[in-house]
Parts: sequence; C-alpha cells; structure tokens
Amino acid sequence: MSKTNRSPIVVVLGHVDHGKSSILEAIKDLKITQKESGGITQHIGAYRVEHQGKSISFIDTPGHEAFSSMRSRGAKVADIAILVIAADDGVKTQTKEAIEHAKKAQMPIIVAINKIDKPEANVGRVTQQLAEEGIYLESIGGQVPSIQVSAKTKQNLNELLEMILLVAEMENFECDPLSLAEGVIIESQMDPLKGPTATVLVKDGTLRKGDVVATYSIMGRVRSLEDFQGNVINEAGPSTPAVVYGFSEVPFVGEEFCVFEDSESAKQFIGDSVNKRKQIVRREVSKDQNSLNIIVKSDFLGSLEAIESMLSKLNQSRVVLNILKLDVGDVNESDVKLAKSSDALIFAFRVKVAPKIAQIIQRDEIPVFNFDIIYELLEKVKDLMEKSIILRNERVDLGQAKVLELFFNGKGYQILGCNIFTGEVRKKARIELIRDEEIIGKGKVVELKMGNKNVERVAEGEDCGIFYEGQVRAEKGDILSFFIEEKESLDGLVAK
Repeated sequence: MSKTNRSPIVVVLGHVDHGKSSILEAIKDLKITQKESGGITQHIGAYRVEHQGKSISFIDTPGHEAFSSMRSRGAKVADIAILVIAADDGVKTQTKEAIEHAKKAQMPIIVAINKIDKPEANVGRVTQQLAEEGIYLESIGGQVPSIQVSAKTKQNLNELLEMILLVAEMENFECDPLSLAEGVIIESQMDPLKGPTATVLVKDGTLRKGDVVATYSIMGRVRSLEDFQGNVINEAGPSTPAVVYGFSEVPFVGEEFCVFEDSESAKQFIGDSVNKRKQIVRREVSKDQNSLNIIVKSDFLGSLEAIESMLSKLNQSRVVLNILKLDVGDVNESDVKLAKSSDALIFAFRVKVAPKIAQIIQRDEIPVFNFDIIYELLEKVKDLMEKSIILRNERVDLGQAKVLELFFNGKGYQILGCNIFTGEVRKKARIELIRDEEIIGKGKVVELKMGNKNVERVAEGEDCGIFYEGQVRAEKGDILSFFIEEKESLDGLVAK
C-alpha cells in the first residue's frame, strides 16, 4: 500500500439564496444557477476545479429545508465545509442546520461571507451571530477562518481557494490510488437512454471502466465513465466526482460503493441486503377519512427523497395521502396502468412523458401534473388534499317545542301553535317530528311568527306559530326537535 496526498473534497453549505451555487459558478463559470429551475439547486452536484496547480472537488447542496437529508449526506462525504452566509441576511435556519451537520461530521469549517458588495452588508452582525452558534472567527480571536467574498464581483474568490488548499495541507488527506476504488453515491437517476445512472465521489483508489462495482443493495459493471462536465473518461482517481453507467438498478443516494475483483465477490458482499430496498406501504383509510392516491416520478433520486420527506409531514388526520409509487425516470406505461387501476394521480418532477404514453394518458383520462420546482409540487398536493375531502353535513341541535294547537292543515304543510320548552327554533331549521318518543317524520320550518310578526328565531319559554312543511301531519302533544346542518370546515386540513 502506497499512501499519497489527495485533493480535498469540499461541501458548500448554507441557507437558500445565500449564494452557494453562485460562488461555484463564479469560480469555474459552471452556470449552475442557470440550469436550475427557480434559481434553486434541487439535487447534489459535484464539480472539480484547478487552482495553483492543485485540484479541489466541490459538492453543491440545496439550501431549502426540504433538502436536509441531502445536506447531511454531503457533509458526511466531504473533508472541508464551506459555510456560505449572505452578509445582508445573516445566520438563518438552514445556516444553523449546516453548522450542526459540519460539527457532527467533525470537519473543518471555512466561513464565506458572501454578498459583501451590497450596501446592506453587515459583516459584524454575521460574526456576532456565528459566535452565538459557537463558531468563533479568527477575526475575533477564534480558530475558524473566514473570507469576505462576492460571487457577483468575484472579489476574494482566489483567497477562498487558497484558504481551502491551506486547510487541506494542514489536515493532510491521504489515499492509495493503486487500490480498488471505494466511495459514495451522491446522486442517481434513470437515464431514458443509458439506464441506471449514478454520480459518485471516489474517496480512495481508482475507479475504471469495466470494474465490477457494488453497493449494499445492488451491483453492476462500469460500462462507461464521465467527468462532471460530461466528458468520457477511462478512470476516476481519489477525490474525483464521476458519472457511472452500468448499475443493474438505480442505486440509493448516500450508499457507499466498492470495487470487487469479480462478480461473485460483489454478490457475496450484497448478501441478503437486497431485501432492504424500500417498499411502499399503502395506509389504511378509516370511514371518517378520505384518501388521495398519488404516483411520484422524479429525475434524480435525491430530489425524490426530498419530495417524499416533505409529503410525509403533511397532516393526514382526515385525508390520507397514499403514495403508491416513488420512482426515478420518465412516466411509463406501468405508471399509467397503476394510476388507472388505483384511481391515482401522477406527479412528474422534471421528467418527460413520451408521445406514445401521452396518448394513453389522454385516452384513459389519467391526471398528470408536471413540475420543475418541488415547492410547487407540494402546494399542488396540499390543494388536492383539500379538494379531495367529501364535505359532510354536521348536525347542530337547536332545541325542542311542544305542539299546543293546530291552526291550519294544507297539503304537505301545517300551521302549528307551539311552546319552545328548550333551546330555540330558527327559520329554515330542520324538524324531527316525535310522537311517543319515536321519530315518525321529518320536515322544516318555513316561517316563524310571534303574534302577527314574522321573526327569524324564537327563544326558550316563548310561544310562537310555526309554518311546518312535512309529509307526516303533526298532532297536539307532539314534540318538534329542531336542528341545522353545517358543512365541515377545511381549516387545519394540511400542515403549514
């Protein structure tokens, strides 16, 4: 075994819209933000840059709360964390979360205070807020280095890269490039043309075309390799991100992978763990609940994971959200058949529907919703959960009256003299006609009179005339029970 120094792997963490992707774009002109819908990085990307003749690998992670598990994964894979904080916005919720991820991974942190070109920039406030989170910058006598940068003007970006290389030199990251490769799956998808695809980060050894590779759940043989810019390569050494084609299925994001001498060794490594692949369990629906069945298809497994995480947080006390299928890849005939047989809706996140499949969807009238931004997908699910509820009439009892006199009998109606002995009666209230303690008929209050005056309601203890409409005729001594029916409120149906 021959150990040598390897390039640092850097994870870029921070709150949404604080400029993580913009910094990477400025460093390498990667145009990341232009490729992402709504300017939000929605899956982990891995990139490699050169500075002063040395390589640095970056992992870009989404900043919104939906992507917590993805950020945690990025922190576990990397060697150094760049904590990006907007100078005009300060420490936010996801900033604090990022700090926790970095601390748990016990990795060195470099703070990049971004957007210092803005008039509202307040570096002092950021420094104080970080101190409150236990991050003490070197500028106030602490040990955490910080660089004030601007992705917009590219100010101090070279200094940021130099700081990364300095920290890496101090940490002395080592590897054995001659060993069999091992690393982590940082993203995966089902490519419509090339099949199961994984973005991997090689932590040690060298990954080569033709290698037998396996995670704890699946295996494959490397059919082809690409670098982060899509160029075909023959091998990927330590600290190198690469796109791998050749897995038998889409691998789980976050799984470790290893290269084996042969297929038998890989199969033995997998063992029974293949049974651990996720199964979708349909929830039972009680008589007091309604359900919404959905199928979710996504471009990347990491994005699918974030979608599932957010959907699981929706309040399902009255509307059960049944996720019948979570999968990567374009909407296919199998999805459509499942939707048809289960009365389900299809949610397609940044995936396509082939013309042939679109014809089947149109013919069978399968609802398909297409999205490019996760939060719009979640809002649509919430909206459909609200609309899917069957509004029920809730009975509200008002009061009771005793029939004292019969003033007029017509076809289907009567005018009754009554005394309200409990509660009240309202105009247009529903009536249950009770005789000998049994309900013998139903009707409604058309009009109410006290003396010669029409009124809207009559309170307990008062006498009144009731214009009663109902098929069963009332008699002296009968009891009238009054109630109304109200639609259930949808307030609180879904979690905010």
